[in-house]
Amino acid sequence: MKNQIGDKDKLADKLDPEDKTTIEEAVKEALDWMDDNQSAEKQEYEDKLKEVEGICNPIISKVYDKSGGGGSSDDDEDIDRDEL
Repeated sequence: MKNQIGDKDKLADKLDPEDKTTIEEAVKEALDWMDDNQSAEKQEYEDKLKEVEGICNPIISKVYDKSGGGGSSDDDEDIDRDEL
């Protein structure tokens, strides 16, 4: 996600500035959480991932819908995602 929002060939030029900031903050918070919780259980990491996806996926779906790329929030699983 972090790479996609910085890459002009992917999402950088397609995101509204407010949405880009929202994603950047969610990713930063998740990365900070990971640094602070290196001994967390697998389920805790999965929960954090779902939290970040819950923030990012609607934004990404909106971008793809605007650009005619199809997909909706119901098709989130079809979106190619980079790891945090």
